[in-house]
Amino acid sequence: MNIITRGVRNTFRNGIRAFGVIVILGLSIGLALSMLIARQAVDQKIESVKSSIGNTISVSPAGARGFDGGGEPLSADQISKITKTSHVTSVVSTLSDRLTTGDTTNLESAIEAGSLGKRFGSRNGGPEIAISGDNADGTPFKLPIMVTGTTDATTVTNIGTVKLSDGKQINAAGSANEALIGAEIATKNNLTVGSTFTAYGKDITVAGIIDSTGNRFAGDAIVMPLATLQTLSAQTGNVTAATVTVDSIDNIAATTSSLQTALGESADVVSQQENAETTVAPLEGIRNLSLFALIAAVITGAVIILLTMVMIVRERRREVGVMKAIGAKNRAVTTQFMIEASTFTLIAAAVGIVFSILTAGPITNGLVNSASSTSDAGGPSMSKGGPGGGGMRIAGGPGNFQVSSAVKDITDVSAKLDWSIVLYGLGAALFIALVGTVVASWFIVNIKPAEAIRSE
Repeated sequence: MNIITRGVRNTFRNGIRAFGVIVILGLSIGLALSMLIARQAVDQKIESVKSSIGNTISVSPAGARGFDGGGEPLSADQISKITKTSHVTSVVSTLSDRLTTGDTTNLESAIEAGSLGKRFGSRNGGPEIAISGDNADGTPFKLPIMVTGTTDATTVTNIGTVKLSDGKQINAAGSANEALIGAEIATKNNLTVGSTFTAYGKDITVAGIIDSTGNRFAGDAIVMPLATLQTLSAQTGNVTAATVTVDSIDNIAATTSSLQTALGESADVVSQQENAETTVAPLEGIRNLSLFALIAAVITGAVIILLTMVMIVRERRREVGVMKAIGAKNRAVTTQFMIEASTFTLIAAAVGIVFSILTAGPITNGLVNSASSTSDAGGPSMSKGGPGGGGMRIAGGPGNFQVSSAVKDITDVSAKLDWSIVLYGLGAALFIALVGTVVASWFIVNIKPAEAIRSE
């Protein structure tokens, strides 16, 4: 009988012990694999979140916010400087303006002014409003209509992600007289896809209707290509907000500093880094927890295999003496025990792989949900409003909507079995088993045969 066969058969000499060792070691290996899978899934989610929300910077004219404040619009030269800044991957430029019914457009707002609308409309440069709540000339007061020109009509200030209920997207990079309009303003003015309305004395074609479900403000919005609005409103080259995307959250601070230096005091530069770091904080905690659990599982597995082999080697002290008495070399004796330990480990690894397949997903989801619940209970709330906006915004901007979306999706972590992880884990388990066997065998193989036999 050769060494390999003898080593494999010796694994099952004590069936109850072999079963117990395999189960316990298998659970240890399975937990280690589950933690590896969870850590990988969380790492991927962190990178995804960082790339979607943590890498944006808002640039606006210095001192401007919404239609309050002052300052000068950003120029084409300034946008060019932003685009050429290191680590900047894209820039979305927007221009906001107001359309006044009967003056610059034939449209009527779908939102009733109410007391707030009339108060703010008068205070912010609207027509003088009498005590009765109407214009001073007796005509009913009507809210101005907000129009936005943009180089990316898929995500727009105050709307977030643009979803169409009808029609098609506009070519935001073009200069055609076309627009997306909110569902409410379309209904109010009897407009459908293909209809036209007047703005700045020109006919504008309705390309699509914006689905405004859950966002009444979007129902009264008009979105045009940036170049179109610049031309129609006689603001060629002007931009009132720019959303800058950076290649990595790690470069946000440096890029923000570079933009502040390049633009000077003419622009306000605000990053979303703090929001991003707050968003991924629960996932960072899970990553650290999974690392500690992984280390604990590996140490447990190492201790199990070491103590098992120490016990087995000591039980076979007499057998080792006999083997050496008939000429067996130390290397042959150690190799036999190494094969026995490897057999334990391989079978336990199979059990562990099955265990990790069944539990990696639930364990990962449980950790993520627990961390997210803790964050929601005690951490800061992130919503689409807030002060992180920038230039000519009523309530936040694209960066804020990205943060809100990422918060909703932060628990969507998918744990998938990666066979490269299994191979690494199996290699580590075998290495630990072999080292443990060598350590356990060291105390026996050097004993003299007569001493081993006499000690029994």
